[in-house]
Amino acid sequence: MFQNRVEALTLALPAATFAALVFVLPVIVLLSGGLHVEGRWTLEAYQRFFADPLNRLVVWRTLELGALVTAAAAVIGYASALAIVDLPAAGKSRMIGLVVLPLMISPVARTYAWFVILGRAGIVNKALMIIGLTDEPVRVLFTQSAVFIGLLQLFLPLMVLSLVSALENMPNDVIPAARVLGANWLQIFVKVVLPLTREGLVTGGTLVFAGSVTAYITPAILGGSKVLTLVTLLYQRVTIANDLVSASVIAFILIVMSFTANLLLKRIATGRSLK
Repeated sequence: MFQNRVEALTLALPAATFAALVFVLPVIVLLSGGLHVEGRWTLEAYQRFFADPLNRLVVWRTLELGALVTAAAAVIGYASALAIVDLPAAGKSRMIGLVVLPLMISPVARTYAWFVILGRAGIVNKALMIIGLTDEPVRVLFTQSAVFIGLLQLFLPLMVLSLVSALENMPNDVIPAARVLGANWLQIFVKVVLPLTREGLVTGGTLVFAGSVTAYITPAILGGSKVLTLVTLLYQRVTIANDLVSASVIAFILIVMSFTANLLLKRIATGRSLK
């Protein structure tokens, strides 16, 4: 037994070394920039960052966008995934292909397409004026709502694919059995479907949240300078202010956000207390 473990560790050592050098070490170097300032270890960079009201607003906005996009993606994703898994094999393959198709298109092109839809002369404003809800175009672009819509469209396929995979691995007889026992659809979803697909929810939620809070193209294009997020703020601090210390602080905050979201999703999915 001991010899087998040694052999396994020996085989894994090259891959572990490569991962440490290529992934772990650069992150450690990056994060140390916010803690090792002027030759000493200190938290002053973090104190200065959170002392600025604008920075606190940007942190809150980024968290809010990530949470809203993840929640909306979970609701739409479950509805879509449940509809897809009930299709025949041919129809299921076509629908999954349509879900995957946007992932093959550049995020830049997908984001700029929203100008045609949300612009002052776009489809949405024309429809609102035709039905009489407004007499003049409504400003949708360069708002937090536009960023939310763009991020949801960008990362929704990741949630749908994760939930489809989880639903396909669920036993086929559990839902009919719950119906025979008198459970309504809400009870079936909460007590049967959700617990059996929690791994897919955690995976999809983590991907969507991490992608939403770390996305740059969509907030930069649809939000502009009016809707700053942590990533667009990081870009400004590096390219305009050349403030690498603040950039390290922002990078650390983004990593903490992603790990915390994964932990919360796991606890919520398993029904454990957050305390």
